[in-house]
Amino acid sequence: MSLLLVHKKMKLNKVIISGGGTGGHIFPALAIADQIKERNPAAAILFVGAEGKMEMEKVPQAGYEIVGLPIVGLQRKLTLKNLMLPFKLVHSSIKAFRILRRFKPQLVIGVGGYASGPTLQIAQILGIPTLLQEQNSFAGKTNQLLAKKAKAICVAYPNMHKFFPADKIYLTGNPLRANLHLAAPDLKLEAAAFFGLDINKPTLFVMGGSLGAKTLNVALRAAIASLTSADVQVIWQCGKSYEQELSTFEQQLPSSIKVFPFIQRMDYAYTLADVVVSRAGALSVSELALIGKPVIFVPSPNVAEDHQTQNALSLVERGAALMVRDAATQKELLPTVLALFKDQQRREELTLALRQLALPNASQAIVDICQKITQP
Repeated sequence: MSLLLVHKKMKLNKVIISGGGTGGHIFPALAIADQIKERNPAAAILFVGAEGKMEMEKVPQAGYEIVGLPIVGLQRKLTLKNLMLPFKLVHSSIKAFRILRRFKPQLVIGVGGYASGPTLQIAQILGIPTLLQEQNSFAGKTNQLLAKKAKAICVAYPNMHKFFPADKIYLTGNPLRANLHLAAPDLKLEAAAFFGLDINKPTLFVMGGSLGAKTLNVALRAAIASLTSADVQVIWQCGKSYEQELSTFEQQLPSSIKVFPFIQRMDYAYTLADVVVSRAGALSVSELALIGKPVIFVPSPNVAEDHQTQNALSLVERGAALMVRDAATQKELLPTVLALFKDQQRREELTLALRQLALPNASQAIVDICQKITQP
């Protein structure tokens, strides 16, 4: 049966989406939920996240119900918190069992993050169909374990058969925020007014992810004078973790440097930007491919399996992006940024290569697959 026929005949009525921890997991999850709701406004969707993580705030803001599990991750350093991990895992599994028995979903979708492990594992024990959405080019250990009993695995990069059973893999891309297609030239005047910047000046957009990136913040602080001298204005998403730290420094900045802990209107930021400096989280990589802005990736070294470097290299090796290693940021980032602003042809080449890698219909493709695997 074709996915189109499934789309017409089948409806998703009750779905659990589990995961979170960062925007890279949360925003794809919300995009999937929105697509389910678009097809069936009466669908009941419940999110299962981790207590104290950002999904407990972002999901209700988007209009969806969420339940938190007391799950935590393994700390990389020796700490007493790791002694509590087995107990929290058992508690989370018991709570996930109760949630699943009460809600009775047709399908459980895992988007990565602490909560997805126990939720999907219990769903698989109960015989409830599960779907994994793997955002990165290097799959996490939890998803690799869950893949054995998952009905389908939606990925954003080719050659993922080295992590997952090949017959379960669908290359869909990562679901993205719905308004990103608006990042177009006709919005540039509106975007400039929103940020209080000059529409005619070259603009750098620096984003270190929803939580922020210390390396990028330190490098940008040191580069302010040089960027100002080069007549480059800056939109700087410093991250909520660094908002207080930068508050005094922000007051001393010229009007051409705008600092925000978090940017809600990413379509405006992308529209106005001529060059982007970004961490290489999966969501950022997919968004930048869609909007086609020249990007310099600075992968975070503080992630599992160094997956951000793998994400960045997947574009760099195809001539679609530049990369500066985190350890070399203080020395190499500013010269790379200034050189790219001076080289219009290079920017155009990066834009063309990026757009060829975009997969803009990921949400629709994933929900088609959800409907396929839940058919009787």
